[in-house]
Amino acid sequence: MNRKLIAGVILTLFFINATHAQRVVDMEKKIDEIISQLTLEEKVSMCHAQSKFSSPGVSRLGIPEIWMSDGPHGVRGEINWDNWGYADWTNDYITAFPALTALAASFNHELSHEYGIALGEEARYRKKDILLGPGVNIYRTPLNGRNFEYMGEDPFLASTMVVPYIKGVQENGVAACVKHFALNNQEEWRGHINVNVSDRALYEIYLPAFKAAVEEAEVWSVMGAYNQFRGQHTSHHEILVNEILKGKWGFDGVLITDWGSAHDTKEAAHNGLDIEMGTWTNGLTASIDLAYDQYFLANPFLEMLKSGEIEEAVVDDKVRRILRLMFRTNMNTERPLGRMNNVEHTNVARKVAADGIVLLKNENDFFPFDAESAVTIAVIGENATRSMTIGGGSSELKAKYEISLLEGIQKRFTNANILHSMGYASGPSAYGREIPSDLDADSLMTAAVETAKKADIVLFICGLNKNHYQDCEGGDRQYFNLPFGQNELIDKLLEINSNLGVVLVSGNAVDMPWLNKIKGLIQSWYNGSEAGNALADILSGDVNPSGKLPYSYPVKLNDNAAHYFGELSYPGDSINQYYKEDILVGYRWHDTKTIKPLFAFGYGLSYTSFDIKNAGANKKVYTAEETVKISCIVENTGDTKGAEVIQVYVGKPKSKVDRAVKELKGFDKIYLNAGESQKVEIEIPLSKLAFYDETISDWNIEKGDYKIYLGNASNKIAKELKIKVE
Repeated sequence: MNRKLIAGVILTLFFINATHAQRVVDMEKKIDEIISQLTLEEKVSMCHAQSKFSSPGVSRLGIPEIWMSDGPHGVRGEINWDNWGYADWTNDYITAFPALTALAASFNHELSHEYGIALGEEARYRKKDILLGPGVNIYRTPLNGRNFEYMGEDPFLASTMVVPYIKGVQENGVAACVKHFALNNQEEWRGHINVNVSDRALYEIYLPAFKAAVEEAEVWSVMGAYNQFRGQHTSHHEILVNEILKGKWGFDGVLITDWGSAHDTKEAAHNGLDIEMGTWTNGLTASIDLAYDQYFLANPFLEMLKSGEIEEAVVDDKVRRILRLMFRTNMNTERPLGRMNNVEHTNVARKVAADGIVLLKNENDFFPFDAESAVTIAVIGENATRSMTIGGGSSELKAKYEISLLEGIQKRFTNANILHSMGYASGPSAYGREIPSDLDADSLMTAAVETAKKADIVLFICGLNKNHYQDCEGGDRQYFNLPFGQNELIDKLLEINSNLGVVLVSGNAVDMPWLNKIKGLIQSWYNGSEAGNALADILSGDVNPSGKLPYSYPVKLNDNAAHYFGELSYPGDSINQYYKEDILVGYRWHDTKTIKPLFAFGYGLSYTSFDIKNAGANKKVYTAEETVKISCIVENTGDTKGAEVIQVYVGKPKSKVDRAVKELKGFDKIYLNAGESQKVEIEIPLSKLAFYDETISDWNIEKGDYKIYLGNASNKIAKELKIKVE
């Protein structure tokens, strides 16, 4: 690049930054002018809901209402003004994108940006100002009912994937609302359980994705959580909100309650809550008369302001933040108009779904199937036909269409004889309760066995289903096993036909006593509108699987760190809970305690093979301010194109504090044709190697030797390097 061109680029960037800075100054000046014109009553009214999903504007000044919608993998159907029933509109059908476990499993941050843009366009077209997502709570236990909405067990993976998602959404003038801040890692007793966790685990494991959302993605809103932390509810928390979110991180946006998570007017006023939603509801179904005027940040707040018990500057700060969000969204005259249900969104949904599907076992190349062969394939399982866009709680979707897994297989394998048998039945979807199926389980099993007898290949599509006690808001799973007799059914099918593969649909790990008996295993997810087509892409080999597990699969439940320490660790005693595993969450626990997982974090097979070679660092000795540059050559040594995720972990031998053996600090997804090679470079700022030092209440980079592990799973390391920090 010549000097004139460099100078031109610098000048352009200067004017862009100067223009942006001036816009910020102008916006803040306008906000000051508006606040000076508002009455105290109008200010307070902006701080609480007026309906289930909106908060008031000020009509006399032309300040609009704020309209919100549930996410995080699609824009929820329109809800009635004052109850939780659906409004039965005919123009609120949307594209259902894959759940965030699928996005995390893609290990593809560029795809995360495409996802965010498409989702933001749909929210904008539906005239939503805030999209209530993404969720980044850490996968701590495989029983958590909402894990499917989150981005796995590793804070670095979640941080890396959430930033482009948020940026994509907000490019459409729609505020992302990262949730649930913080430590909402289970649904059992979520409304009151008091979480006790060390500062170190808090900062190193449970906060990094939120911090990245604020500092890197500049998210415009944050949703509080239901639970307590050290005796105080997290939606108005002195430490989490005042000290960390709005203090250390400098968050300038709006903190919104989860629906019904406010508990006290003074705490809400003084501890940073800006908009209160959903108070006096039980979460989904009921409310009291005239509830909105009785919210903690409504009339009680107004009375304390009038009496002088709370200074007016407190409400002014909340209104300032709300107006700032409005100038970024519904008072931004330059924001785009949005789009919905277009082919580009369909393509993104299908690409994310296929990119996130994980191949876990493939004995004798059981997968893929020959799409042109005239074989008989028995597709067994309720999940082959069950809708997965409905259910799950607040993340349920009203999809314009949903390609079931069976439909996708039938459309792709046109020369095959496709048989289907339900095999088991789970009952209809319901929030907060289980409704048993009225179908006879023995008859379903018998029919499935008879179907398997007629087939060359048996494909059992099983798992969980976003129903209560499966993967669903409001209740954790009650056991680690597959429900509804699925394990027994697999054994029965294997007695008849050993040529059996399994497709597991879930947002959580499950027990697999049958793993050694089956030929192949695919981990699929709640993959939305294009679920069937995406699975068919993988089964046919049209797309080579490249997903990696975003969480560890324990052999048995007590191998999981949260469960190892007993009930006080999970789920608690109904009042208190103690995160006794501290920083050793997921693969950190398995590695450090040498507890072999069933499938490791970052693990996933391919239809081709890859070789990682010539790995090295740019030098051996660094200062703490420098960046380590790790490079290697990745070669596709197989005979089909595919993608590999190069993962870089770092460990500190002989540390003065307890550490995990290794922690993910970098990754890159590489797409290669057969026989193709590519150099990969991954940069790791040494500041990322710091630990949270409780003796100084700050981050600290320990000097000395470090190990760098290069591989394609947390337990599949191809190369180890050593560096030194002086």
